[in-house]
Amino acid sequence: MASTLPSEHKALVVQSHGTLNLKVKTIPTAQPTNGAATVRIEAAGVLSYHHDIYNGDRNYSYPTPMVGGLSAIGRIAALGPDAVALKVGQLIYVDCVIHGRDDPDSVFLTAIHEGMTEGSKKMMRDTWRDGYWAEYAKVPLENCIPLNENRLCEELGYAIPDLVYMNCLMVPFGGFRDIDLKPGETVVISPATGAYGGAAVMVAIAMGCRVVAFGRNEIELARIRMHVLGYKPEAAIEILKMTGDEMADAASIKEFGQIDAVVDFSPPQVAQSPHVRSAVWALRRGGRVSLMGFNENPVAPIVTGRNITLKGKLMYDREDMVLFVKMLEAGLFPKGQDFVKTKMYKLEQWREALEEAKTWMGIRKYVVLIP
Repeated sequence: MASTLPSEHKALVVQSHGTLNLKVKTIPTAQPTNGAATVRIEAAGVLSYHHDIYNGDRNYSYPTPMVGGLSAIGRIAALGPDAVALKVGQLIYVDCVIHGRDDPDSVFLTAIHEGMTEGSKKMMRDTWRDGYWAEYAKVPLENCIPLNENRLCEELGYAIPDLVYMNCLMVPFGGFRDIDLKPGETVVISPATGAYGGAAVMVAIAMGCRVVAFGRNEIELARIRMHVLGYKPEAAIEILKMTGDEMADAASIKEFGQIDAVVDFSPPQVAQSPHVRSAVWALRRGGRVSLMGFNENPVAPIVTGRNITLKGKLMYDREDMVLFVKMLEAGLFPKGQDFVKTKMYKLEQWREALEEAKTWMGIRKYVVLIP
């Protein structure tokens, strides 16, 4: 089932750990084996903190040298002999979350972090270390999510690089699914002004929920609300500025009425912030919390008395990705630049891309690298 592949291809290689030492190099193209596909990458995402990962500020552990990257959009270039559904030439979403097939707890983010178990470290070191900032990438079959190219690109008008924004949107969707968020429920999103918080607002609105966007940046909160109402005037969206006063903020959230759920994306810089506790104080009895960030103090005293559920969630599961693609193909998200305004850079422009990604973030903003 393998097609003809070039013997070599261009890739952006992270050459050493702890310094911003990346270089565009020519490397061998991997042939697919059992359980794998070789994908021709069309566009790959750039995190707002990729710069901090590769210069050592975030102190993430990963082997080097490795091809850098994040999730991507690509086309199947060749398939291993056990593939039965994917087809050469097919447009796919290429996911960066790798699970051990014989141990799902061995999980890591390829080209970002080697995970916490010996199994995940072994997989990244020996088999799946390379990310998708490259012309070609070898990928597990289960990480290839088929896309209806005619529906998405012709009928709905999405450009292929814009589809990489799915990576941002799938993260909060995984958290929402994990706490069983339902249409009509009210969810507090905090902080709502970052990359994943802004994406969470779009996803919750698409799911038919009422949103309370909670954050420190009043200008960005206003932009979020204006953006949502611009493409969906009937959307139920409220905004609230954090003051840092735990009980005052809790009282302000309660003014919006019954709160069913909370999802949090605290970056490491605000690990001690009381904003999660504020939101938890405001929850109804039986409310749910999805912790997807780094907040270290989320448990308000009323958790037990109100039967509140707190769940941690890393990214999403494959079932979440498949369902999310169905939602996108069903037309539940905005079209064109109301979906995302993508800034594109070539691999050779990686420095500019990493710098731009630091600030070009939040709802409807994304940076990609184009091989």
